[in-house]
Amino acid sequence: MFVLSFLARRLAQGAVIIFLVSLLIFTLLRVMSGNPVRQMVGGMAPDSLVEQIATTMGLRDPILVQFGRYAAQVVQGDLGRSFVRPANGAATGGANFDDLTRGARAGVGDLILDTLPMTLQLAALALAIALAFSALLGIAAGLRPGGFFDRLAFAVSSVFISIPNFWLGIVLALLLSVKLGWLPAIGYGGFSYTVLPALVLAVELSPVLIRTLSSAVAAQMSESYVAVGHVRGLSRPRIVAAHALRNASVPLLNLLGVQFSSLLGGVIIVEYIFDYPGLGLLTINAVLQRDFPLIQGIAIVTSAIFVLINILVDLAATSIDPRLEY
Repeated sequence: MFVLSFLARRLAQGAVIIFLVSLLIFTLLRVMSGNPVRQMVGGMAPDSLVEQIATTMGLRDPILVQFGRYAAQVVQGDLGRSFVRPANGAATGGANFDDLTRGARAGVGDLILDTLPMTLQLAALALAIALAFSALLGIAAGLRPGGFFDRLAFAVSSVFISIPNFWLGIVLALLLSVKLGWLPAIGYGGFSYTVLPALVLAVELSPVLIRTLSSAVAAQMSESYVAVGHVRGLSRPRIVAAHALRNASVPLLNLLGVQFSSLLGGVIIVEYIFDYPGLGLLTINAVLQRDFPLIQGIAIVTSAIFVLINILVDLAATSIDPRLEY
């Protein structure tokens, strides 16, 4: 009963969040300067043709009317069609716009589904690397506050958080790809192409994970149940593994949910550096081309993923610690 009521409440909240995000993005795109139709037809097209196409596409209707029409399509599972990308994947240009009918334009949902698995793969690998490294250093630091590993964790976190990801990406590409030839750097031709950008993202994620884990472990080791465990004859490794780490995993789990969700938006620069064909690179191209439907679709999908991940994280946290209430 709790799970059903929890899911109903959180899904309702998530629907409101997605609606507000889509409305905000939709409105901001249409009040910004610039004309997406001009991008479609080319700079040499006459203004009369630009205005005719904009009117035909409904871009001259009031914003609320446009949003209502768009929301009705989204509810039916239709995220619309790209303004500039043809379904056959060919390059677009102003001269070809007359042939680029609605049926010939690529569907936004198809474009997102083609690139989203790549970004999820990159985000999952980056999170796995960051978690493995952070767990080793963070747990050791939390078990001995003020000790060598605690000072090391602070130093590593300070260095990692100060490194710009675009600079690190370029340096790692020059070192590991160009100089040593260990890893491929540009594009995608298999799983190995994901490792280098994942390392960059892992460095960006690690400082927060290290400090959170070390603080949580240190807090748990100061609880009274640790002393009681020693009195009962439990060994320190058993107390740490069976009790302290279990309780310390709750704040870490909440942080992981937020970090994984933010990764979907934070991979934009990294994907651009490595020309990685994921959602981030698709977003950059959509913004440069003023492809309104594609930008709106990406915002809706990433918002939905963020909501779902946080629901799953909260459910997992309550299963670990039933005292939690959401």
